[in-house]
Amino acid sequence: MTIVEVILTIDPYVIDTLMRDLVAHSRSSAAFLVYLQLYRSTHAAGKESMAASHQALGEATGLSKRSVQIAIGHLIERRLIQQRRLRPTSVPVYRVLTPWLRRKTPA
Repeated sequence: MTIVEVILTIDPYVIDTLMRDLVAHSRSSAAFLVYLQLYRSTHAAGKESMAASHQALGEATGLSKRSVQIAIGHLIERRLIQQRRLRPTSVPVYRVLTPWLRRKTPA
């Protein structure tokens, strides 16, 4: 069995600006922790989106399930993540957005 080490490069904007904005301005450190966890999980797996329950996110971040629910709502409102469900009772699928990055449009 081999151990694979994944080095995650975090966009400086996430630490330099987004952290201060969510923690100090919005007073939602939980939202920053949930965003960082989703960012890490999707980028480390090389995927655009991931499914995660509130309980799983709570365990990964050390937050309560209710704190994760509030944080998810805040991140959706701020347009930092998108959430979709295949069915009303299914586990949500999250897509991490990076609105500060401009997408190149084809010429």
